[in-house]
Amino acid sequence: MTFNENLEKRRIHAEEIISQYLPKEDAVPGKLAEAMNYSMLAGGKRIRPILLEEAYHMLGGTGNCAEPFMAAIEMIHTSSLVHDDLPAIDNDLSRRGRPTTHAAYGHALGVLSGDALLNYAYETALKAFTMDVDSERVLQAVSVLAAKTGMYGMLGGQSVDVENEKNRIYSLDKESLDYIYLNKTAALLEAPLMVGAILAGADEEQIACMEQIGRSAGLAFQIEDDILDVTGTEEELGKPIGSDEKNDKTTYVTLMGIEQAKEEVFRLTEDAVARVRQLPGDGTFLEGFLRSLSVRTK
Repeated sequence: MTFNENLEKRRIHAEEIISQYLPKEDAVPGKLAEAMNYSMLAGGKRIRPILLEEAYHMLGGTGNCAEPFMAAIEMIHTSSLVHDDLPAIDNDLSRRGRPTTHAAYGHALGVLSGDALLNYAYETALKAFTMDVDSERVLQAVSVLAAKTGMYGMLGGQSVDVENEKNRIYSLDKESLDYIYLNKTAALLEAPLMVGAILAGADEEQIACMEQIGRSAGLAFQIEDDILDVTGTEEELGKPIGSDEKNDKTTYVTLMGIEQAKEEVFRLTEDAVARVRQLPGDGTFLEGFLRSLSVRTK
């Protein structure tokens, strides 16, 4: 089996897991559930659930206790996209080649479905308490999930980014840009790797190593997004391109140019790969996956 075939197999598996935990649309409030599922089933690479499950199995995890967390991390990621697209933030009308949630269901359900997905994510993750796994691991995993996606993680980074745009602060130094990227993007790659490790019973050193892998890979991922905003096409990305340049927004491309930005993506990715090799278990797929993220076209 080639790497791409293996990746597609894992993506399909992640889709199946996610589908099992989606809300039912045949009861009140059915329209809210429909809007939630619309955004959850819009496609995507399912990067975070794949990372979570791989970390879990790589470090010796068995059983299915990682599955509710796989669904939960994708719900949190999707809720952030739903809210990013709203008129008050990015005001985007298309994502992944089709209307955004607020464009399809209206502004109110755009707000409410994003809120509901974030809350439903934790309802879903907590289902792991009913499974055959040490409850202390579940508690630690939920704590990491909350911390990495809250005000000192994803939401905090997003809020700084939004406030800068609101106040027309577009010229940033590298330190300020890194704060946004490490919280808005990298924290949501750190979380699944750490959660997978925790549920598998990894020790503190191994969990910290997974966090650093997510940190390097997440920063590389966001820099690659900067590059794709310049070099990609709307057909490939499924969303408008050139918005950073149009808004005079500071990115790694504007700070150091495309070639140096590409070098930074390579350096960070190789740092993440080197850390994978410090861990027990077969890291072959994880190494390949991290490298694939750094050369993606969408």
